[in-house]
Amino acid sequence: MTEEDSKPNGTTTSSGADRGAVIGQGLIWVAKWALCIVAIAAGTWVLGFILARLWVIVLPVLLAIVVSTVLWPPTNGLTRLGLRPGAAAGITLVGFFAIVGGVIALIVPSVVDQVPELADKATDGVNKVREWMQGPPLNIDDDQLGSAGDAIVSRVQSSADQIASGVFSGVSTATSVLITFFLVLVLSFFFIKDGPRFLPWMHAVAGSKGGRHLEAVAIRSWFTLGGFIRTQALVSLIDAVFIGTGLVILGVPLALVLAVITFFGGFIPMVGAFVAGALAVLVALVANGLTTALIVLGIIIAVQQIEGNLLQPMLQSRTMKLHAVIVLLAVTAGGSLYGIPGAFLAVPVAAVAAVIIRYIGEQIDLLAPDPDAPENAIQSQQEPDESQPAPE
Repeated sequence: MTEEDSKPNGTTTSSGADRGAVIGQGLIWVAKWALCIVAIAAGTWVLGFILARLWVIVLPVLLAIVVSTVLWPPTNGLTRLGLRPGAAAGITLVGFFAIVGGVIALIVPSVVDQVPELADKATDGVNKVREWMQGPPLNIDDDQLGSAGDAIVSRVQSSADQIASGVFSGVSTATSVLITFFLVLVLSFFFIKDGPRFLPWMHAVAGSKGGRHLEAVAIRSWFTLGGFIRTQALVSLIDAVFIGTGLVILGVPLALVLAVITFFGGFIPMVGAFVAGALAVLVALVANGLTTALIVLGIIIAVQQIEGNLLQPMLQSRTMKLHAVIVLLAVTAGGSLYGIPGAFLAVPVAAVAAVIIRYIGEQIDLLAPDPDAPENAIQSQQEPDESQPAPE
């Protein structure tokens, strides 16, 4: 009697396990993972619902964390010089908001006054491009351009009031800008004053084992967030200076407001740079003609190439890099859910989430190392094989 005859109807595998049992184990494994995914999705939905309800509180906290990452280095420096934490935090915070307030007082009024003119020129530029596309050599039908052109024009016109109202347009109407500003001010003060006490407190509350992981993730997230914000601020300033200088040299009107939009747009990667550059090209097209618009487009492309290939690799740590698809999806989701503040905070939140995912991956690798990894393969080659007899 052969080995194949001993398998009734072929229901057992070569190892003797029943095929139905193997399939059942696979289905149970899939079902467990499916339940886990559903539970995670449900928990994410609940957190999103709570976040939307408490957005007027969450937004000042997030903005205060961003401000704290920028102000912590000078505060730490003053503390090392001998100042008490409260005095160091107060001096740093007052100096920061004095500088920001002075810049806003000098620039914002003129920017707000010129926003309607900017919207009108952008609208005229869209109409010019639309007329050019209808003519030769493209000869695109008017029906094909009608809906797209009307949508762009209405979007530009509706964005004028949003730009003029500031970055706090995502706050509900029941909360004024002054209250939000006051909360950010107070929270930032306590964050940079009592920040060093937070990690020991969190470690004690979570316990030695869980606190160790929370502390490691918090430290990595803090350095990642601080480095990202400071790098984006420097890169945005460089972009605004170079592009604004080019617009002034070419005699493009509204150069100051376009430079300011370029600076703030730099904090919204990809999308912000595209919108700011498109506005500059449209204004140059309407005011100075096609040749100047093409020169402005060349300047913007050159600056963006220098930024992407030289500045960010030099200034930004490798651990802060995110794939362009993740950045684009994060900005789109943040902007659609929470407006301008959501688009501004989307990439920092994604960067912190990437830090958490990397840390979880590191812990998984420690508990379940990959035998095919190069370091494990080298180690296995160095270990003697116990199944073979020792050489005499």
